[in-house]
Amino acid sequence: MSGARVLVVEHEDGTGPAQFGERLTDQGLAIDLCRPWAGDTLPRTLDAYHGLLVLGGSMGPYDEDQAPWLPQVRKLLRQAVTWDLPTLGICLGMELLTVACGGEVRHAALPEVGLNDLTIHQAAFTDPLFAPLVDQDSRLRAVQWHWEETATLPEGAVALLTSERCTHQAYRIGTAVWGVQFHPEVLADDIRTWGAADVGPLHALGLEPGAVVAEVEREETRLRTLWGAFAEQWGRIVADGPGPFARQRIPVERLP
Repeated sequence: MSGARVLVVEHEDGTGPAQFGERLTDQGLAIDLCRPWAGDTLPRTLDAYHGLLVLGGSMGPYDEDQAPWLPQVRKLLRQAVTWDLPTLGICLGMELLTVACGGEVRHAALPEVGLNDLTIHQAAFTDPLFAPLVDQDSRLRAVQWHWEETATLPEGAVALLTSERCTHQAYRIGTAVWGVQFHPEVLADDIRTWGAADVGPLHALGLEPGAVVAEVEREETRLRTLWGAFAEQWGRIVADGPGPFARQRIPVERLP
């Protein structure tokens, strides 16, 4: 597994790869953390990478005035789909993947914050990333923190998970590109600052930030085990992929 490189795109302070990054590093993958919000320049192409991880953020997928780097992230996501490069978009990352590939994102009628149950579609039982999890546990729970959602999947996308409030919680494009609306990377310490920043929006949903964090704390061990295994499975997919020099080259400028 050593030697595989993953580009990780972080959209704002406090939204890093958290336990996901720790698991990938433990597997021997090299993490190239790009923080465009802090002035880092995104690469023009994914030539040098075995995998792409696009993280969450408080902005929406259309908020280019707030985050002017979003068009380039969408280009990289389209390139990843074209190459079938192992890719994972988390929350905003999934929303950007949806928009980049012709789907639609809208404001959620009922935003999800805190722990939430996920319902498994049949396709997940044979999915390369999700099958090891759903074989072991028919009841998945994950941390949610989103006010946007995918309304229409990209053409050809395979639905994998849903929830009571959000139809599209996870999907796959091709064989190696995934989007998840929930946050498999975070635990209680990671969301504590989110709660402090979102006091008003949480109160509008009838939620207390401290109670949301406490609920995650109570299930911390289970979340760490479940989604840590998910991170490791994605890391294996990255490491076992063909690598950057075996893929067909398509200049990013020619992508739709």
